[in-house]
Amino acid sequence: MTSTTTPPRLGATSPARRPWAALAVLMLPVLLVAVDNTVLSFAVPAISEALRPGGTELLWIVDIYPLVLAGLLVPMGSFGDRVGRRRLLLIGASGFAVVSALAAFAPSAGWLIAGRAALGFFGAMLMPATLSLIRNIFVDPTRRRTAIAIWAAGFSGGAALGPVVGGFLLEHYWWGSVFLMAVPVLVPLLVLGPILVPESRDPAPGPVDPVSIALSLGAMVPLVYGIKAIAGSGMSISNLTPLVLGLLVGAGFVWRQLRRRVPMLDVRLFTNPVFSGSVAANLLSVFSLVGFIFFISQHLQLVSGRSPMQAGLVLVPGLVVTVIAGLTVVHVVRRVRPAHVVAGGLLLNAAGYALVLISGAGGSDLGLLVAFMILGAGVGAAETISNDLILASVPPTKAGAASAVSETAYELGAVLGTAVLGSILTAVYRTNVEVPGGLSAGDSRAAAETLGGATEVAGDLPARQAQALLESAQHAFDSGVIITSGIAVVLMMAAAVIALRALRTAR
Repeated sequence: MTSTTTPPRLGATSPARRPWAALAVLMLPVLLVAVDNTVLSFAVPAISEALRPGGTELLWIVDIYPLVLAGLLVPMGSFGDRVGRRRLLLIGASGFAVVSALAAFAPSAGWLIAGRAALGFFGAMLMPATLSLIRNIFVDPTRRRTAIAIWAAGFSGGAALGPVVGGFLLEHYWWGSVFLMAVPVLVPLLVLGPILVPESRDPAPGPVDPVSIALSLGAMVPLVYGIKAIAGSGMSISNLTPLVLGLLVGAGFVWRQLRRRVPMLDVRLFTNPVFSGSVAANLLSVFSLVGFIFFISQHLQLVSGRSPMQAGLVLVPGLVVTVIAGLTVVHVVRRVRPAHVVAGGLLLNAAGYALVLISGAGGSDLGLLVAFMILGAGVGAAETISNDLILASVPPTKAGAASAVSETAYELGAVLGTAVLGSILTAVYRTNVEVPGGLSAGDSRAAAETLGGATEVAGDLPARQAQALLESAQHAFDSGVIITSGIAVVLMMAAAVIALRALRTAR
């Protein structure tokens, strides 16, 4: 009885009961997790001063959260299909709020690392649940696309707002405030969620599969870790080993899913070109966004001399365009094929990078702002339609698993955007920077590694020597930006061609 009536009842009643209010509640964890992805980098100096972590500890403070989050997205999405997506969302929100409050007062680096790992655990409950609930609340395709446009704008907007929020908090409060902000954001969700958000689940879920959960975690964690390690220290056997391990375990995960009668994740979904093409477009859109933010945030602060909060404010117009593009494309896709819309968005991403390529990274901040607005328009269009196609191509009962795949693509796109474009930029910087003689070994290494290191070293040098180092470092950095922008243009154009072919059957 319940297996035939539950999904229609949940899907049919929710649109008549304040669905947009439910969406507003669901946007709270989306914004929080998106802001949390970028805000911590601004708190690292204050954390280093207060907790005195070692180099390895500081690395784990930054990296443990995305590692745990990426590894658990697919298991948590599948788990939400079984136990209830709203229930999982509320459990995740409660845990995230409590752990955030504790992390804000962590007495040592070890405790903060443990807190960040727990945040990744509970954060993995939040994101697949929000998107899968939207799939079941908004049955009408047009209204669903509008809701997903707002959801996608919350993701990209939160990433852009991270520097603004982080800059404001760190200028007025202590480092723990970047964690404590989760509490006032999630309390309204815990109060209003049970009232406004309807429960939904798979009416006939399969049994929990601990082996598949372990394989998913064992595939994603070393994969993400390897990518981040290569971005930080380059190609080496020790950095390639986690990648190989992750791929091998991932192959084991796929093999097990194909053999199980009720798999945790139906990997056969990827044989549907619309599903797999949308996942690829989702990943590459985030790749272009995060890669752009990686270098523009450094340029605005270290070359233009802006504060973190001022640099974040420069990104706000791009955020606004992202929101407008995501909402506008909902109406466009009713007359234009989704393949053309997604490909057009990816071409706008290419155009944003092309503007940097043409004008030069050393151009005006206004030029970078315009380039980010163009890219924001592309991300808003491509992200909205690709996420909608991911959900629309699977049954509503499997929305949690499909949402988890979408979220995993987002996390991988974010990691790859920083790792691939960031590592290329860093390599070009190291090749072109000229470090003056007479520096200590530590200062020479710091100045030769990053623009931030060169800026810090220059602060302790005589004026003429400092100016020479800064000019060389900024020129080397901008040279890296030009090369990475050229690579991004080619990659986004290739992605547009792939989207045209893969999504050509989508209506």
